[in-house]
Amino acid sequence: MTAPTFDLTKRIGTRVAAGAVLSVAGAFGIASLTPAAHADTKPAQPANTVHVAAVSKADTKGAEGAAAGASSGKAGASAQDVIKLARTQVGTHEDASGNSKFNDWYVDSSLGQLNAHRIGAKSASVYKGQSWCDMFVSWLGQNTGAKGMGADAYTVSHAQWFKKTGRFGQTAKPGAVVFFAWNGGGIKGIDHVGIVVKDNHDGTINTIEGNTGNAVKEKVRDTSTVAGYGYPEYR
Repeated sequence: MTAPTFDLTKRIGTRVAAGAVLSVAGAFGIASLTPAAHADTKPAQPANTVHVAAVSKADTKGAEGAAAGASSGKAGASAQDVIKLARTQVGTHEDASGNSKFNDWYVDSSLGQLNAHRIGAKSASVYKGQSWCDMFVSWLGQNTGAKGMGADAYTVSHAQWFKKTGRFGQTAKPGAVVFFAWNGGGIKGIDHVGIVVKDNHDGTINTIEGNTGNAVKEKVRDTSTVAGYGYPEYR
């Protein structure tokens, strides 16, 4: 049965990671990496549209949960460990081709290789130059040893994985993975992802996000744009 195709551009900004469609969340129990939005505000419809084959339920069933606890083998991490590492990356930019150090890491990781294999790509190099907001989140989890953070390249799948494992909600917490849907629509409408630094208790949150204006940036976001939060298993 041929998998249907759909337009992921709206969810990933101006570039779409072909492999992002297949969430490594399924392969590693990791929540899918949410696609990064290039715009700091509600993005306009990009000019270049990429269509990618959707993953059928049969492709991911059974793989769900394997990646969930994927980590670097460390004894877990705290929310502050993740936030501290994220802060060291603020200002990191992608290059002129749209590629970042986080793309390079994902391409060389077993996560990227697995995802590429599952979508039928010859190699994980398909992730070069693609939207990397969720790759950034995955990088944070893997490099701190945070458990249950997920490691995908597609934000919707990442959020779905958190929900399936019972760790998805509407309360902002430091270190939580925050999923944004600029146009609403719940999980299916998710466009972007980042890490919560602080809940300001005034309808805004402080965050650190990758692939925001082509860089890692600290932002203040209105919670009205949040589709939900994924909660890693911090120590």
